[in-house]
Amino acid sequence: MKQPKNDSRYEWTQHAWMKMQYYGMSEGRIKRIVRFPARIEEGIADDTVAVMQPADSKNYQELWVMYTLTNGRNPTTDNKQQSASRRTISKNKEKMEQNLEQIFGTGGNKIRVITAWRYPGKSPARDPIPEDVLLEIKNLL
Repeated sequence: MKQPKNDSRYEWTQHAWMKMQYYGMSEGRIKRIVRFPARIEEGIADDTVAVMQPADSKNYQELWVMYTLTNGRNPTTDNKQQSASRRTISKNKEKMEQNLEQIFGTGGNKIRVITAWRYPGKSPARDPIPEDVLLEIKNLL
């Protein structure tokens, strides 16, 4: 398996590459999970999204990818400058709508793949995105 290259749409962290190797997940599979998720949830880290697809119909496993959007800027300096302000932002429906609109209509943004993992079994829904928000996003596509 070869290491994924950053392109105009995706950026890959070293951590994501190591997890892809460990779990045997290819670059194409990660991109497919991001484009066609079976479930979308708010990520555990600030300003991230976690998406899931079942591994297959026989095994009860889920493949998860956590990512964030970047604007082509240096994420390490942006994170240092904005970390204090990000902590004060509450996780509300309006912010989630904005994030989802950016995700599905990336408009120049890059998807920065942070990590990927394989979950054994069926994970419980944690912070699902409301159905009305998902319908609005699908209508935009």
